[in-house]
Amino acid sequence: MHDHHQVDVRFSSSSIRIHSPSSKEHSLLTNLKSCSKTFVSQLSNTRLSLNQMLESLRNRHTPPRSVRRPNLPTQMLNSVTQLMIGKSSPISLSLIKSTQLNWSSDSGDENVEIIRGLNSPLLCCASLSLTRPNESSQSVEGKDMIQQQKGHSVSRNAEERVLISEVLVRTKDGEELERKDLEMEALAALKACRANSALTIREVQEDVHRIIESGYFCSCTPVAVDTRDGIRLMFQVEPNQEFRGLVCENANVLPSKFIQEAFRDGFGKVINIKRLEEAITSINGWYMERGLFGIVSDIDTLSGGIVRLQVAEAEVNNISIRFLDRKTGEPTKGKTSPETILRQLTTKKGQVYSMLQGKRDVDTVLAMGIMEDVSIIPQPAGDTGKVDLIMNCVERPSGGFSAGGGISSGITSGPLSGLIGSFAYSHRNLFGRNQKLNVSLERGQIDSIFRINYTDPWIEGDDKRTSRSIMVQNSRTPGNLVHGNQPDNSSLTIGRVTAGIEYSRPFRPKWSGTAGLIFQHAGARDEQGNPIIKDFYSSPLTASGKTHDETLLAKLESIYTGSGDRGSTMFAFNMEQGLPVLPEWLCFNRVTGRARKGIHIGPARFLFSLSGGHVVGNFSPHEAFVIGGTNSVRGYEEGAVGSGRSYVVGSGEMSFPVRGPVEGVIFTDYGTDLGSGSTVPGDPAGARLKPGSGYGYGLGVRVDSPLGPLRLEYAFNDQHAGRFHFGVGLRN
Repeated sequence: MHDHHQVDVRFSSSSIRIHSPSSKEHSLLTNLKSCSKTFVSQLSNTRLSLNQMLESLRNRHTPPRSVRRPNLPTQMLNSVTQLMIGKSSPISLSLIKSTQLNWSSDSGDENVEIIRGLNSPLLCCASLSLTRPNESSQSVEGKDMIQQQKGHSVSRNAEERVLISEVLVRTKDGEELERKDLEMEALAALKACRANSALTIREVQEDVHRIIESGYFCSCTPVAVDTRDGIRLMFQVEPNQEFRGLVCENANVLPSKFIQEAFRDGFGKVINIKRLEEAITSINGWYMERGLFGIVSDIDTLSGGIVRLQVAEAEVNNISIRFLDRKTGEPTKGKTSPETILRQLTTKKGQVYSMLQGKRDVDTVLAMGIMEDVSIIPQPAGDTGKVDLIMNCVERPSGGFSAGGGISSGITSGPLSGLIGSFAYSHRNLFGRNQKLNVSLERGQIDSIFRINYTDPWIEGDDKRTSRSIMVQNSRTPGNLVHGNQPDNSSLTIGRVTAGIEYSRPFRPKWSGTAGLIFQHAGARDEQGNPIIKDFYSSPLTASGKTHDETLLAKLESIYTGSGDRGSTMFAFNMEQGLPVLPEWLCFNRVTGRARKGIHIGPARFLFSLSGGHVVGNFSPHEAFVIGGTNSVRGYEEGAVGSGRSYVVGSGEMSFPVRGPVEGVIFTDYGTDLGSGSTVPGDPAGARLKPGSGYGYGLGVRVDSPLGPLRLEYAFNDQHAGRFHFGVGLRN
């Protein structure tokens, strides 16, 4: 890549190297086992990753560490050797020079050398020499002396002040720096050392440290020279190289553009350790934000100002499934085929392991419904620099019987008279392939549904995650939604025998589609169970004029689910086409759609929904769209607003927390058949004087429960009549 600096940036990919941990810091893969829950702690410290680069700077510009112990004549007043200790930093720089601090005086003899322990990674040893002009090259011969002095003597010598007449910044050869900007950076870093100031050894050494800490210099030696104008203090510095290019190795997922942006401001400039630290931190932050097991493992400078950056990315070496006993937690033999679980995972071999992707895989496996608990444990794969993933799975019981209850939407005589009970047997994991079988029976005062449903959530051999569902159902539902309010108080039911097969698959994020074929045999019966073809008003109950209508439906459906939470955005579109394979089979086209949008404003949540549909062709009257009721226009009985060939229903509500799981709700609904009630065969809505449109408004409470939200609402309609509504689950 190239930018306006014309820099040379090269990326290469090779095997990953993750260095062994030191006593103070652990390597990336050593802590993989303990970081399945928290990834940030593995990547937060980059100090170890930069040590080698900084070591290379030290080795290139710094001679071996030594402390010279001079032979001093009796005229020497003091000789104090002291190492400067820098502040700890995320980037460690070790620059060590021999230390010699000579203060010449004729006032007495005293030799003191202080050697202090070092705990900081940022070190600087300074050499401060005080000589007279033309005598700086002469050596002083004498006997080596190392004396252990008392603390108060050391403190007194270190705090004695010397007047400095001039402060300069020079190269290590004593010449002026070619780059005046670096000279200004060094002078700006000084705090105590100023012209015509009295300084102590400690203050000089602290300023040496500040120059190194500015990040532009790899060494700094203070030298004091006694001139006729006074003592001149020179800081002899050696700048870092200029940044001329970048080589990045092993960065397989790190975008090259991101690398270029991280180092762009430094190209063509003197390498600054602080700026380098910021660039490395941004790279490690890129990995952390994405939950990736990656870090800058090594950085070095080559000749010509080329910076070599090595990245360690832990690739997935192998993924294995381990089943654990529900009670003991010990490994056991599972009933589920490992391939059934592995194909659910988006994490594959050879990828850089991502904690975020791993969490999504755990959620996906749990969503299968056959696991009680799932966790992923990363472990180092030997010395390969890769990682092995072990997925621990605790299986749920594969099948069993259950019982429950609900509310029928077709009962209108009271809020609680529509209670129904259910009994079911289900097997969640047929053949160990996550295939499901459900046999259920629901029974109420009028309702009854017997259903057998077989589902394969992912057809074997399909790479599109296509599911298949086969259903057989025999149901009886109230017919009063369309043909209610019989003057003789009689009632009728609609019996349906249905069988079909559907295929579903996701085709875009948050989008899924369904296609299927459904055969239906439906007709009306009276209270005694006898087939009838007309109601009390002589309106036909079938489209064919026979006791039953038969229909073969081709179904297409597309759903957008948003986040899937209550109140999130949702859109669904459904189209059904009756196929007249036989002349007596019905031929029609039905299109429906519904949408929902939620908005949060402070603690309140606003929810807006809209649904509608239209039918073209010859269809059964009991299949007309019904308007009014708990899931339509509240304030009306079920189907009391109208039943038509077309419809539109809109709703708006505001919910707010009351206490704990209890919410308060204020709502308003409106629905209309768009004047299509008379186009339904027999005009059942017109015969019963249904208005065809209406609205309702009211308030209620909702309580979260294991069965879903329990809704108790009271609404008034536009005819000023009030009505309670009770429901279980979310409103359609």
